[in-house]
Amino acid sequence: MLEENAVETLSRWADSGAMWRVLRRTPTTITVSMCRCDGGEEMDRLTSTDPELRAWIGKRQTSDD
Repeated sequence: MLEENAVETLSRWADSGAMWRVLRRTPTTITVSMCRCDGGEEMDRLTSTDPELRAWIGKRQTSDD
């Protein structure tokens, strides 16, 4: 996935009823699995170095947290 505005992309994904979950977190990078609304199949994956995205996600592991 292209990193244009990672916060906007993930926020829009969650607002549409789909879910996301953090797969990997390092001090500089975060990788998030973007899954169907039923929590099932991964539809896309977002890897970002954007500090705003890391701050927006905070300590959450999933969109349900």
